Amino acid sequence: MLNLSENTVDRQLLLGYSAFDKIMTANKVKRITYWLAAFGILVIVIVFLPWTQNIVSKGKVTTLRPEQRPQSVFSNIPGRIERWYVREGESVQAGDTLAYLSEIKPDYLDDRLLERTKAQVDAKEASRIAYGEKADALDQQLDAIGQALRFKLEQTENKVLQFGFKATADSMEVNAAEIAYTVAFSQYKRTDTLYQQGIKSLTDLENKRNKLQETTAKLTSKQNKYLGTKNELLNAQIELSSVQSEYADKMAKVRSDRSSAISNRFDTESQIAKLEILYSSYERRSQFYYVIAPQSGYVTQIFKKGIGELVKETDPLLAIMPENPQLAIETFVRPMDYPLLKNGQTALLVFDGWPAFVFSGWPNQSYGAFRGKVIAVDNVANEKGMYRILISPYEKSDKPWPAELRVGTGAEVSLLLNDVPLWYEFWRQLNGFPPDYYEEGAIEEVKLKAPANNLKK
Repeated sequence: MLNLSENTVDRQLLLGYSAFDKIMTANKVKRITYWLAAFGILVIVIVFLPWTQNIVSKGKVTTLRPEQRPQSVFSNIPGRIERWYVREGESVQAGDTLAYLSEIKPDYLDDRLLERTKAQVDAKEASRIAYGEKADALDQQLDAIGQALRFKLEQTENKVLQFGFKATADSMEVNAAEIAYTVAFSQYKRTDTLYQQGIKSLTDLENKRNKLQETTAKLTSKQNKYLGTKNELLNAQIELSSVQSEYADKMAKVRSDRSSAISNRFDTESQIAKLEILYSSYERRSQFYYVIAPQSGYVTQIFKKGIGELVKETDPLLAIMPENPQLAIETFVRPMDYPLLKNGQTALLVFDGWPAFVFSGWPNQSYGAFRGKVIAVDNVANEKGMYRILISPYEKSDKPWPAELRVGTGAEVSLLLNDVPLWYEFWRQLNGFPPDYYEEGAIEEVKLKAPANNLKK
């Protein structure tokens, strides 16, 4: 129709005619073609958009330092709970008393245990002093015996010298007597010969005989005196040896007593050291009756609740969460992604309880996400074959982590890697390759390269 008339035709009246349906179908196909062309152009544009590769994993909030993590407080000794000084959720400071325990072991039930142990230490100390004084007295006695020995030796040696000189004098007298006897005997013989010849009288002969007898008596006397002096010299020499032996025995006995005293003193000092250690242990144990908070924080849970309940050294009494911890995210990655990780790498974080709208491939377009930085990567896989990493807050971020964030809160972690075209990311996901498996500059060629650079990281 040329549509020359000004009158219009109602389209509803023409819907039942097949000719009209054929005309309208041609217009629909043309419109669909336009839509498809526009969609194709949009897809081409989208696939060439930049995409940030990432490694997505689940994690939880922990602390950066081990002493800032929730910790259990144990009793240092077994005992009975007598009183609690805190309740769950209460804030405590380092050194605050948490609970009081009473003793249950029979060895420590004496109320005067410290006093009696201190008395034992004092008694042993007095014994040590007495042994020391005994050793000093024996030292003085040993010096006195040494001086007496020197005096006695000098006296005896002088005596030996005196008898030696006397023996020498007596020996000379004996020699003189022997010479006199020889002379007297010669004179007697000559006088007797002359008497036989009649030259000498009988009186002269008798005088010479008397002279011979006198010299014989003197010789015998001198010899006896010399023998006596020699015996006295021998006795003096024997006495000198006896003095040395006697005083040597005395000094040996004193030295033995002194060594025994010193040995007893050392043994007493050893016992004193043991008793002092025991006393110190008892004194330190008495301080363990009060369970003290190791650091400031909040009481999160009390495990032993009843008064009179028995506890062991290995039983936790309560748990404390330290205040103002340095938070970090703990997460795990697969071994396939491990070579791509390095310290200082940026991560995109979404915490449980904080709503967020996240595009992992377009981190700048995400809303409600927080940024972090990888600070530690374990070198050993856990029992599940996963590698643990720690993520701390990103210092340069203008959006700090929430102040209400608590340890144990879940988090979704996206570790940001290189920027690649979106079509390449689709192709990598379809082939199951890890991110960054290809070197930069080789994406257009789509050729497989060894991950040498990533492994070096």
